[in-house]
Amino acid sequence: MRVIAGEHKGRRIQAVPGKETRPTTDKVKESLFNRMGPYFEGGQALDLFAGSGNLGIEALSRGMDHVIFVDQQKQAIQTIHNNLEMLQLTPCAEVYRNDAFRALKAIKKRGLTFDYIFLDPPYYKGFYQKLLKQIADLDIAHEETLLILEHDTDLTFPDVISGFEKERSENYGGTTAITLYKRKDGTDD
Repeated sequence: MRVIAGEHKGRRIQAVPGKETRPTTDKVKESLFNRMGPYFEGGQALDLFAGSGNLGIEALSRGMDHVIFVDQQKQAIQTIHNNLEMLQLTPCAEVYRNDAFRALKAIKKRGLTFDYIFLDPPYYKGFYQKLLKQIADLDIAHEETLLILEHDTDLTFPDVISGFEKERSENYGGTTAITLYKRKDGTDD
């Protein structure tokens, strides 16, 4: 794995040892960030189910001010710390070992909102709808927040879910697809 663009372009990052995480491939990551807007002028992001921190690190390299990384696995947390230290990005990041739903509640207590929320939970666990509902209920996404769901190509999502409207969905070959959501104008669902 490597950083695709920005300040740390071309730098390699570590993957989480073992088979419990599924890293986003460089091809998918490059395509995703080109669609989101290749560079950022600051902002806050949340990398939930962060694994190696691959997506959040790419966002920092491309100009994001701050990223919160959350994962439940001890090895993932250590890998994120190692990658952030290697790239000297530790001052721009917070890393937490926590369950996603508890982490979202803790974020709400801090009054934080995000410009981008990366959601890459284990496939087929039914997390996506529950996650979007909790994000909506806790109000940690403002009207311009982009939710990025990485998922198996076999999964499809409704056009509107928990007050978020699907912007686009793309398959990247193999088993990986990305669906983007933004807050739906005017109504809650």
